[in-house]
Amino acid sequence: MSLDLNMSVLVIDDYKTMVRIIKNLLKQIGFTDVDDASDGSEALVKLGQKDYGLIISDWNMEPMTGYELLQKVRADDALKHIPFIMVTAEAKSENVVAAKEAGVNNYIVKPFNAQTLKGKIESVFQPA
Repeated sequence: MSLDLNMSVLVIDDYKTMVRIIKNLLKQIGFTDVDDASDGSEALVKLGQKDYGLIISDWNMEPMTGYELLQKVRADDALKHIPFIMVTAEAKSENVVAAKEAGVNNYIVKPFNAQTLKGKIESVFQPA
């Protein structure tokens, strides 16, 4: 799986400012097709309507958290192949471990810049 800047990316965060920041960073990296959702439930609807190559989701959201979204994505045969990057304000090791066990591909702690985001995305798409 190689990094394709033309793939669709879904950004999920209930904080509009964060969505805007991440979308701007993705544009700086070179992504052109970026959609957003304000929570996990809305994200699942969008994931059912379009082929996404990457999911970038906040951890702390209501009513469905990023962690719950990750579990639903990984349990769905049609979606489980999509790389998933979790964004969080706090790097609690138990959260990192829980997310890894649930099948997260990478983890980003806020605040971060385009270079950090690009590095995390590239590492997800590097051949194993």
